Amino acid sequence: MGKKQLGNTDVYVSGMGLGAMPMSLSSRPSESESISVIHRALDLGITFIDTADSYCKDESDKHHNERLICQALQTYNGDASDVVVATKGGLMRPQGSWIRNGNPKHLRETIHASFEALGGNKPIDVWQYHAPDPNYTIEESLAPAKEAVAAGMIKFVGVSNFSVEQIQRARDVVDIVSVQNQYNPWHRQPEFDGVLEYCEKENLTFLPWSPFGGSRRHKNLQDIPVIAKLAKEKSVSVYCIVLAWLHSKSPCVLPIPGASKISSIEDSVHALEVKLSHDQVQRIDRETAS
Repeated sequence: MGKKQLGNTDVYVSGMGLGAMPMSLSSRPSESESISVIHRALDLGITFIDTADSYCKDESDKHHNERLICQALQTYNGDASDVVVATKGGLMRPQGSWIRNGNPKHLRETIHASFEALGGNKPIDVWQYHAPDPNYTIEESLAPAKEAVAAGMIKFVGVSNFSVEQIQRARDVVDIVSVQNQYNPWHRQPEFDGVLEYCEKENLTFLPWSPFGGSRRHKNLQDIPVIAKLAKEKSVSVYCIVLAWLHSKSPCVLPIPGASKISSIEDSVHALEVKLSHDQVQRIDRETAS
């Protein structure tokens, strides 16, 4: 599996990541099934796993996904020393909803809780501010991350759901290695708001969340004629075509497709072998233009 540089760091990760969120929501599989999925991802060469403190059922279940990943890494029979776990903080889950919380006090507490949930014996590989909270300035909300880097609790920092202007402000507070924004055939905003171009120019890793459109929309990929046609021509799934399309957009893109089944992560890794021509990429662009 090809490697990608993580931002401007000296760390290289797999060209495909694993989005672990589906393993911790209300429709989660059993713990043993989830651990098997993570172990299979590692067997396939994946060394980048995306999680968050809020990947859980509700506030009483906070940090579930982080604990699950920690357990999977600790019970893996192979070498997991080069695996990078990128978590996030800044969203609350009251009664299962999603609420932004950029309160510095809360972020200090959740960074520490994430550190412990991920094992508590080494810095968090990547901690990402999940979404800017308009009740607090970016400078206020990222101060705890800067403190945690200085204290050796966080190695690298990323941001999520940020505009170019917000990324620039964040970089004035602390070094930023990655940006995680929504990007899929129905939501191509990163191409038009300057974020993808900025990440490529500044050598920041871009992590497209919800690459297949989310749990409610992923089955509709089959209804996009050009994607369905290319999948049939290349004898691969529509998901492989979308991941290949995302890869073609910029060398800074690192897809993190979610998975809760072994077959899903195997299919996503297979996408690395799918090559799209410039004309095929343009055809997808034209057909998915909003």
